[in-house]
Amino acid sequence: MKYHLVLLASLGLSFEAFSQSSLYQTSPQQTLDHNLGLFDKQLFTASIYDNTRLLDQRLSNTQSKSAELNRAMAALQIESPDGPGLMKSYIYDHGNDPSVTTAGLYLGDHFFYKRNFSEAIEAYALVKTDQLAEPSRADVFFKQGYSYFQMNDYASAAPYFDQGKALNQPASFDSYYYSGFIAMENGNTAKAIADLQTASQSPYYANKVPYLLAALYYRQGSYDQLISYAEPKLTNGQNLEKKELIYLYLAEAYYAKKNFAKAAENYDAFINSRKGELGREEIYKAGISQFEIKNYQRATDYLKVSASATDEIGQASSYYLGHAYLNLENYQFASTSFQSASKSDFNQEIKEEAIFNYAKVNLQKGSFQSAISALDEYIENYPNGKYKADAESLLSEALVNTSDYLRAIEQMDRITTKSPRIQEAYQKVSFYQAMVYYRDQKWNPAIAYLDKSLKFPVDNNLVLDAHFYKGEVNSAANKLPEAIAAYQTVLRQRPSGNNGTVNSTYYGLGYAYFNTQQYANAEEQFRRFTENRQIIANKQQYDDALLRLGDCYYVQKQFAQAASIFQRAINEGNAGVDYAFYRLAVVQNFQTRNQEALGQLDALISRYPNSLYIEDALYQRGQIYMEETSYQAASISYSDLINSKPNSPFVPYALEGRAVANFSLQNYEQTISDYKTILDQYPNAQNAETALKGLQETLSLQGRSAEFSDYLARYKGSNPSSGSVQSLEFEAAKGMYFDKNFAQATRGFENYLKSYPQSAQRADALYFLGDSYLQLGDEEQALAQFKALEREPASPQRIRAMQKIGAIELARENYAQAIPYLETSVENARSKPEEAEAVKGLMLANFETRNYQQAISYAERMSGLDGVIPESSPMALLIKAKSQKELNQVAQAELTLTALVADYKTVQGAEGLYVLADITQERGDVTASNELIFDQSGAFINYDYWYGRIFLLLADNYVKAGEEFQAKATLESIVENSTNAEIKQMAESKLQTLK
Repeated sequence: MKYHLVLLASLGLSFEAFSQSSLYQTSPQQTLDHNLGLFDKQLFTASIYDNTRLLDQRLSNTQSKSAELNRAMAALQIESPDGPGLMKSYIYDHGNDPSVTTAGLYLGDHFFYKRNFSEAIEAYALVKTDQLAEPSRADVFFKQGYSYFQMNDYASAAPYFDQGKALNQPASFDSYYYSGFIAMENGNTAKAIADLQTASQSPYYANKVPYLLAALYYRQGSYDQLISYAEPKLTNGQNLEKKELIYLYLAEAYYAKKNFAKAAENYDAFINSRKGELGREEIYKAGISQFEIKNYQRATDYLKVSASATDEIGQASSYYLGHAYLNLENYQFASTSFQSASKSDFNQEIKEEAIFNYAKVNLQKGSFQSAISALDEYIENYPNGKYKADAESLLSEALVNTSDYLRAIEQMDRITTKSPRIQEAYQKVSFYQAMVYYRDQKWNPAIAYLDKSLKFPVDNNLVLDAHFYKGEVNSAANKLPEAIAAYQTVLRQRPSGNNGTVNSTYYGLGYAYFNTQQYANAEEQFRRFTENRQIIANKQQYDDALLRLGDCYYVQKQFAQAASIFQRAINEGNAGVDYAFYRLAVVQNFQTRNQEALGQLDALISRYPNSLYIEDALYQRGQIYMEETSYQAASISYSDLINSKPNSPFVPYALEGRAVANFSLQNYEQTISDYKTILDQYPNAQNAETALKGLQETLSLQGRSAEFSDYLARYKGSNPSSGSVQSLEFEAAKGMYFDKNFAQATRGFENYLKSYPQSAQRADALYFLGDSYLQLGDEEQALAQFKALEREPASPQRIRAMQKIGAIELARENYAQAIPYLETSVENARSKPEEAEAVKGLMLANFETRNYQQAISYAERMSGLDGVIPESSPMALLIKAKSQKELNQVAQAELTLTALVADYKTVQGAEGLYVLADITQERGDVTASNELIFDQSGAFINYDYWYGRIFLLLADNYVKAGEEFQAKATLESIVENSTNAEIKQMAESKLQTLK
């Protein structure tokens, strides 16, 4: 609709009615209508002239406003200097008239579309936006923001865009787009992503947004998100703006993830778009990507460009270019490339390797004099160099004994024809590197290097180990079919039955079958494993396997065999003896050997009051007494559970069991009380309806049926039908939570709790609300909900909330506050992982709060949970040793640290070596401290911080021994070679004290 028609309509004119009057032909209205016709015909000058003359006549107020407005509109159309003034005068003179708002819009739009944004801002300021419909209001907010945006005043523009976004109108997409752009410019990546994602829902922006989002995800370092977002955009046929930049961001992301095939593909796509040029660093990465996928010809296309300058990139490019030409058998180009790399000093490792490879290439192409010169240079500059021409066999020995396995493998990979000694070394080093990846939980590289090791099956025992660890890695990665295949490969080799690897294979294969529910196969493997008790070094594995063997029999309903195994575990003092007692009782119950079953449960309850299975045992005991019609004993057992474990999920069922037992004993008051407790405190328990029926029956028997109606009404309120609003609201919010739409879930649960503050689902809602906030990163709100739940009656959700509070406080380093919550978590743990996480937290929190004896206790308990969570044992040993040191138990600390360093080549082992060497130095034995460093540090070279601290300590030792030259040389080496900025700074500071 044209604005002038809107304006005139707002003046309240009714042309049809007026034209029926006999006075119309001679009235000013006829002239006014004529002038409007002139405007419609775009005869704006005539319209201005006639309306000006008309205003000299006697007009009604409405007619006068119409003439003024028509004249102002016409003046704006012909860019008359007085046009803005006429329109502003109209607005000021008729400020309360409905037409004023639309007049302001007309004036603002006039300047806006003329790109006179400063005047547009002033004009829109005259508009009373609160009088506009939401679509128009959103449009005005956008235009105000856009006007400021075009004037580069982002701070003023942003609030208008935010207001426009909130209205959710078509124009809001424009506001989202420019708001996202401003956020991106201001470095607010999260807001930029959110706004642009919303803008992309508009067809207009769908093709404009992707390259911006790709840039933001890359800036954020969210490479997986960038890939999952951008890849489909490039393949769905969209006509994307700046598509080439999306290719470039994808290439950079894939390169960062070391997916060189996809990186190469996208670098090529950028180049092929012919809409931009790569920088030298990107050209180098493109070349490396092609090189890594063995596309050597394409690699040379990139690398010869990035090799053009004499800098670090140039040196590296020349080096890889040489290898690319070498693989292409272009020996002349390879020679010149290696020579170029050897002339640069930026990377000494590359420099050394380039000289050696330059010599080797010249030998291959028959340029003997050049090769001899290069070898002479190499021998002179690197007398102990790993590429000495006559040292291949000695080199293989050195490579096997180094911890820099990747470098060793890389060097051996370059040897085209590997001697038997090199093949043996390659097998070992590849296996060792696979073990490093296995330790670091990098499953795919671990498998790749185990396969490398298997390429040269020189040592048969190592072949068995490689297949075994392929099983272990795949099992850890939850690739159970692959794990089973690898374990079976070990057994197909028919090795000696006394081989430790074979026995471990039975254990691993047993678990792989067990976790795929192939219980008969699992049974066979666990049986084989436990038959060789005398050769099993790891008692924990033996104990665990024995229990799993019992489980296999139990699941297959082979109760006699299951009972025998669980009894054997008890007799042998199995580490899981509490579990064995519980399972034996369950089996005996199935065998109708209830008195024996009760004996097992009594033993568990009395001997292991802190067992994870204590609740199960108490409940099971009650159930068996009920089967035996020993109602008094059953009631007592259920009471023990209810009183000792008020947070247990078994409580509502124990209450039901006690109610039934007391009913049988004619203790009707207690029966009624228990049923009422279920309905009062656990109205949504699965047995709530059973409790309701039991209550009705018991009250009726007692002649108290009148009491039932109140509980019936409350039950209906707590358990609304599936079609009720309350139930629907709760389920909708819960659905959003489980779909990981946490922002929507928070709003859903907030609204639910406001609407139904006394709901029976209150505990669930509070927990889900708190966890939703936690998933969104809002720890304050999460804590508020969890602490609100802490004040609620006992329930499993309350326990889970306290676990969360402990974890949050621990992460915030509020160690003292975390301890009571973590203690509650330990007391109520229902699984080994839950127990292990809580014990780990208590170990750390007590250490940080200087409760060292408690820290030692929890560290020892953590050691007993070895393998439940990653790196728990080395962490426990480290905390234990540091606590012992703080308590001046130095001898004990040294023993603990010695075990840690010997058994765990992890970051904790690296720190442990530093602490052990430091303790040795503190007691005055500098020589022993140095020997520890020389003998043990090589295994920790990859942990740059602690490796650096170890050698800083070595420098201190040299100073104490009066060997300042050695100290200075050590510190200079750290400055030159360390990759850790803090370590380099520490070394530089120490160097200053020696000058």
